[in-house]
Parts: sequence; C-alpha cells; structure tokens
Amino acid sequence: MSKKIQFASIICCLIAINSMSQTPVGKTSKWQVDDIIMSEAAIQPDISPDGKWVVWVKSTPDKEKDGRVSNLILSSLTEKREIELTRGSEWNNASPKWSPDGRLIAFVSTRPVPKGKGETPSAAPAGPAGDGPKPQLWLFSPQGGEPWNLTSLERGAVNFEWLDDNTIVFIASEDPTNYEKTVKEKKDASVVVEDAENTPPVRLFSFSIMDKKTTRLSRNNDWIESFALSRDRTKVIAIHNRSLRFVYDQKIKPAAFLHDLKTGEQRQLFGDAKLNVVAVHEARDADGFYVVAAYTTDPEYVNASINLVYFYDTARNSLTQVDLGWENGINGTIEATNDGFLALMANGARHKFARFVREGAGWNRTWIEGELAASTFETLAGRDGKTLLILHSTGSVPLQWYKSTLNGGKLDDLMQVTDINQHFKQREKARSEVVRWKGSNNDEVEGILFYPHNYEPGRKYPLMLMIHGGPFGADFDMWEESWAYPTNLICERGAFVLKPNYHGSSNYGLKFGESISRGKYYDLEVPDIEKGVDYLISRGLVDPDKLGTMGWSNGSILSIALTVNSTRYKVCGAGAGDVEWISDWGNAHFGASFDNYYLGKSPLEDPLLYIRKSPFYRMDKVTTPTIIFFGTQDTNVPTQQGWLHYRALQQLGKTDVRFILFPGEPHGLQKLTHQKRKVEEELAWFDKHFFKTSKEENKSFRADSPLAMVLKQAAFKKAGLFFGESINGKLAPETVKYGNLKFEIGRFEVTRAQFVAFDPAYKFEPGTENHPANNISFRQATDYCEWLSRQTGRQYRLAAAEDVRELYALAGAGENTLDYWAGYQVNPDDAERLQAKLREIGGPAPLLKQAGSFKPLGDDPIFDIGGNVAEWVIGKNGAGVITGGSADQPFDEKRAGRTPAPAYIGFRVVKQF
Repeated sequence: MSKKIQFASIICCLIAINSMSQTPVGKTSKWQVDDIIMSEAAIQPDISPDGKWVVWVKSTPDKEKDGRVSNLILSSLTEKREIELTRGSEWNNASPKWSPDGRLIAFVSTRPVPKGKGETPSAAPAGPAGDGPKPQLWLFSPQGGEPWNLTSLERGAVNFEWLDDNTIVFIASEDPTNYEKTVKEKKDASVVVEDAENTPPVRLFSFSIMDKKTTRLSRNNDWIESFALSRDRTKVIAIHNRSLRFVYDQKIKPAAFLHDLKTGEQRQLFGDAKLNVVAVHEARDADGFYVVAAYTTDPEYVNASINLVYFYDTARNSLTQVDLGWENGINGTIEATNDGFLALMANGARHKFARFVREGAGWNRTWIEGELAASTFETLAGRDGKTLLILHSTGSVPLQWYKSTLNGGKLDDLMQVTDINQHFKQREKARSEVVRWKGSNNDEVEGILFYPHNYEPGRKYPLMLMIHGGPFGADFDMWEESWAYPTNLICERGAFVLKPNYHGSSNYGLKFGESISRGKYYDLEVPDIEKGVDYLISRGLVDPDKLGTMGWSNGSILSIALTVNSTRYKVCGAGAGDVEWISDWGNAHFGASFDNYYLGKSPLEDPLLYIRKSPFYRMDKVTTPTIIFFGTQDTNVPTQQGWLHYRALQQLGKTDVRFILFPGEPHGLQKLTHQKRKVEEELAWFDKHFFKTSKEENKSFRADSPLAMVLKQAAFKKAGLFFGESINGKLAPETVKYGNLKFEIGRFEVTRAQFVAFDPAYKFEPGTENHPANNISFRQATDYCEWLSRQTGRQYRLAAAEDVRELYALAGAGENTLDYWAGYQVNPDDAERLQAKLREIGGPAPLLKQAGSFKPLGDDPIFDIGGNVAEWVIGKNGAGVITGGSADQPFDEKRAGRTPAPAYIGFRVVKQF
C-alpha cells in the first residue's frame, strides 16, 4: 500500500478574485494561490449507447462549503453543446451511467430523499455513526425534468451497473444489526478496532425500477469492493475483501468470486493461480471477463508490482494470460472494446497507447497513432467500438477530454469536449521536458523538468525538487498542478522544478519498482535524486548554491532524508512525512505491510534496523530551514511523526522550523481553506529562506484596507501633487502593461490637471486636479491624444472597443457608481427616481471622486474601469462609443448599455509599445 495522497479528483484550477484586484486579462497574468485551489475537474465520463453524447461529472470548489461539489454535465459528441443536468452546491452528484437503451441516466447523489405525499423531503440517511448523508441511487432523463429517487438505504449505495433497461445492480453495506442499534441508542462512540464480527458485510443488491423493489443478490459475510457484469448479464465477478486488517498486514488477501445471478450460487475463482486481482471488466468480444492482476515476485506483499491482463472464459472456467508483448505491463487498467481492449502501456513518464484485438486464441497488438496518442492518460470506449474519449495533457498543457474516432490504429476526427479551467489560458505555463540521467546501479532515471518563467539560456537558476509520493507512484509528462505541488508558483518565482522518478517508482517495470524493497529503502532513491541535481548543475542550468526540496508523503520522507544527508539544500517543505519507523509500524494504517516490505523486517525482529533507517536519530545533522505540515487525523503517515520531526529540530536549535497542523484532516487535505493555507505558508517560507524576497509581515495590516489603497497610490507616478509623469515638460497620464493587451493603458482616466495642459480654457474647482476630466466630447478626447503624441513623441490614442471589451467586462460592483452613493444595489426604476436627489446637490458632477479611490484591477493596478466617469473608446466604424461605469448610473449586469449624463463622461488613453 503506497504512502501517497488519495486525491478525490483530478488536479486542476478555477479563477479566484481577491479583494484588492480582480483576475487580469491575458496569459501573462501572475499565478495566484486560488488559481490552483479553486480548480475544476472533469471526471467519470460515460458515453451514450448511440455514441452522440457523454455525461460527466464536473467537480468544482465551493468556498461556502469549504470543499468541492460535483454536478452532472451532458456534452454533445457531434457539436459544441453542453447542458447542465444538475446544479447548485447543496449536495453532490456523481457516477452517471446510461441505461442500455439510452433513455435514462442513473447516478448517485446525497440530495434529500423525498418522503411520502405531504411530507417534507429529508436529507439522505446518515449512517449509524451519523457521519453525513449517504449517496443514494437516482434517475434522470437526458431530455430534461427533475431527477427521481430510487433508493433510501441507511448506509447508501456504492458501486452500481445497469443489468438491463429496468434493473440496476449495486453494492451496499447491510442494514444495521440489533447490536449496532443498541450501541447507537446508548450514544456509545467507542470503537472496537478491526471488529469483523460486528462490521456489516457489503453485498450485492438489485433494484427494479418498475417494481421499485430492492433485492439482495448475495449472502456473503465479507466486504465486496467492486464487481463487473458478464456480457449476457447472468453472472458477476466480484472482488471480496476478506480481512479488515488486510491493508495493515496483507495476510488474508482479497479474492474474486463468481456470482450466478440466476441460481444465486457463488464460488471463488483463481485460487490456484493466486492472482492479486486489481480490476475485472466485462468482455464485449466473448462470454467472459478481462481480469487485471498485479504481479510481484514478493511472496508476502503486493506493493511494487506490474499489472498484467488475463481473460476468464466463464463457459470453460479457464484463465488465459494475454501476451502483452510489453515487459512493464499496463498502467492502471484496461478499456474493453467490441473486439478486445485498449490499454495504456507502462512506459515511464509517457504511456504507449495500444489496441489489442482478439484473433483466435490470442490477441494482436497495434500501437495507436495520432496527434494526441502519446499524451493520452485515460480513455473510454463507446458501444459502437469506434467512438473514444481520451484525456489529453502534457506537463505544460492542462487536462481536457477529447472525442476521437478509432480507425484501426489511428485517432481520427479529434474534437475537444471539455473546456474547464479557462483561466489557465490567462496564465503563463512553465515549459516542461522529460530529462534522463544515470542514477543508482548505473540505471537510467527519468524526471520531468519545468523551466523558470523568466528563463534565459546561459543563466543559472535556483532548483526546487518536487518529489512524488508512493514510493510506488510516478510523475508523468502531464499537468499536475495541485496544493501539494504548486509547480507554476515556484517556476514563476524564477526557479527550475525537477520531479524525479527515482528507483521504486511505478511505470518503469517490476525490477525498477521492487529495487528498493527488503531493506533497500532510501539506499537507491536518495542517490538517484542527488545525481539528478548534479546532472542539471553539470548542464549549467542550476546554481549549486540555490537548491530546495519539497514533497508530500513519501516525497516528504525523501526530502527529509536529503536534509539529513546533505547541507546543500537551503529549504525544505515536508508534508506528512515519516522520521521514525518503529512508531510508524504500529500507528500507520498499513504499517506492517509497508514497513516490513521496504525495510525488510519488522521492528520486533530487528529494532536496530529501524533505528538505523530513521532520520529522527540523525536530526543533529540538519541545517535546512524546514516547514512541516500534517493533518490531525492522518493514519497513512501518523501525525505523531510531525511532532517528532518538529520537536527534534526545535530542541536541537540548528535551523528554523515551523509546524502547521490541519484539524480533522486525513493524509490528503480536503478543506479548501487548509489547502490554501498550506500553499501560502510554504511559499512564504520559501520566499524567506530560499528566494530571499520576503518582507516582514505586519499582521496588523490588511491588504484590502483603505490604508493599503493609499500605500499603493504612493507608488504611482506623480509630478508634484498631480497624478502622471512629466514628458518634455508636459504632464502626461501614466500608462501600464496589462494582461495580453498589445499596448499600455492609462492607470487612471485622464485627469483634470492633465487635460488642462491641452486646453487651458478647461475649468474645474481648485483641489480637484486629480479628479477625472469630465464633460468631454469624443472629438476633445481624440484631439487630446493627437496633441499628447506630438508633445511627447510617443503614440497615444483611444482604445478600440473590441480590444478592451474583456477588460471592461471585468468591472464589477464596488466602484464609484450610483450604488455606492445610494448605499444599496440600485435597480433602473430607483435610478430614475434618484436623479431628482442628485439635482438637489448642485454642481456639474458632484459624485466624482479623485482617481484611484476605489478597488483596482490587476497586480500593477488600473483604476475606475467600472466607475467615476464613463469612457470614450473607438467603435468598429471609427465613431465614439461610451463604455465603463459612471458615478451617476448604477452597476447593472442586465443593462445593455449605460447612458451617463455628459458631465459624467471622460476618457482614458492607451500608448503603443
């Protein structure tokens, strides 16, 4: 069992708007922590039987819930069309699957279960421990309408499949026993560890839609984890977990059982073959099942392994191994097709996409070719045998699903299906490449290298190691931006990032994966990583005096080892990593199976071995400033490991150390606030100790305060007391680069002091020189730009409406509009009635305020896009067009156009590069 983060979904990131600046336009905008934390994911796709649609789950972050929510999306595979089937954040909807006839979609949801007529719907039932609503089976018509509920199980439904158009087969825990009910009535929250006698079995059930009836299909006394239906829908192969302590010691392994749905009989399969079954799939090309099993040479433990494929013939009760012709096996599992199956072959950082077609008693392999074949990381086959969905990505290209037609060994007719995380288009992505060097045992080691955003050939840059968990895991040439590994936030700071696939990693074959077992843990991985660092130094890319390391789980374990073995690492980010192995053996969820396998013995057999392997007893060698993260409910790497690490460094006093605990969190952080805090703390630590860019934080100062606004303004260009800069003796507007605009744009609207230099007859009240020039005609605005260009020798003009449409669309509520003065969100009717009150104030434009008085846009901010004076821009026909908000009109997203009074019209210049 690997020490790695159990992510609930694919990594990915949504736009976040902070309180001082909204997300800029253009891919040159800086990365924000929220870009990563607030990411979207497209998961669990299912293709309709006719191959024309795909239903999938869109997982999005929700700040109010401090977590993720999931909803169902229906996308066309023939045109660009997307339909939200469910929406909202009150409950989660997941695992959608089409009925065989394509008329219905079944899914699981935590939404309230309806009661009888006249009763109020209730939340989905909670389990005996009261640990929240349980997912129930629901149905939905793709034609529209409200979904309807099928089950109301106390513990919820887990995995399910359609048996036929009327019947669904699923697995679920049995109803509570009298013992459980009695304990609950006593409000006794005591826990008996590994209480197999009183842990409810997980069994097979079916639900008849027509009869609205649930039927128990199995009477097993263990715990079914997954299952697959046969092509004729008469049989099931289910994987049964037979020991509650299997994860801990792997002594009693899961087994595969064949269930006959007609007779109710069940019998164990593959007992003689001793298969470590990973997954079972319906065979579409024959009466039987494809079985994926993990192969290892170790007689006791299934940790490092390769996945092999077998075919089980139900009629003959025979098992045949598929000749993959590939030593490394497959990555993950397979996708069954009408004539065989598809597989991503384990091939290091990039998989090889293969098609296996049944030919007689064997299978013929064809390598799949096409534009995205080498960068496919998941695939789904339609019932027609030709329609494919493929998940495409590289280290520099975010994940998206594409539809393709499988034509022999080629991917034709590519069409992008999903378009999630659109804000990534506005961010610079680090260039990435697969690099190789000689590691331990003179073996080739691969890694993914990400370049600094500001990379210039010939310069040397800092290097940050990002070490993956596992150890039996791997980093791929794939987009993996996450709270645990925020790659672009590091590259943006001007550093290389190296993600090494050290000895013991998966996807490189059995010998490579097993190489660190039986006492060799640490012995090969640490030299692998060190040699990778030396390789980059030898290429002249990396400054040897600027090295850092970070990782989560096993990545943290190896980062800690690096700091013990060497003083050359200037900073360490250690998330959920072990330092003392004796305590890990007893406290970790998989202590014996992991520690015995990798260290070679148990601490009962050789306690001195555990002491020698534990970095805790060598912490006196550490001089690397270290920040430590742990969830308080972590059982993969017990939280006590963090305390040991922290106390050792603290008491030795040879380096700075900081320890952050996340209450209630397991091994992988779930709450958005905790994920964000982790990244912010880590970046601040790195800025202080590694990049040397941090400034001492004033914890009494708020970045969204009026004081912060004043401090920002103090840094803007001024000529005396007036905003702007003096060019050839003339006061000119300050312009700034913004996003991907192909020109600089005025930080403020043209001010009165700037305009009067052009038109000495322009009148305004003393003391308002930094207010925006107002009551300006389109002709005056264009004449000013021509005059300013002549006076300064630079090219100024008004912006074209089309060029700044997206920019002005970013303006929201909260600027100098009528809403601000009225004290509430003003609708059109109230706006008309308020005009009389405005006239009572007197003066030509009494609501105008000094430029820059309200919240700006962007990191190098621009002000008043959505308020103060509306602004002239140039339309397609060369005529003037008024855009932006104004102080005399409300902010109204529904309004097609604003009609400010002439006194509330001004302009902003742009300057060509």
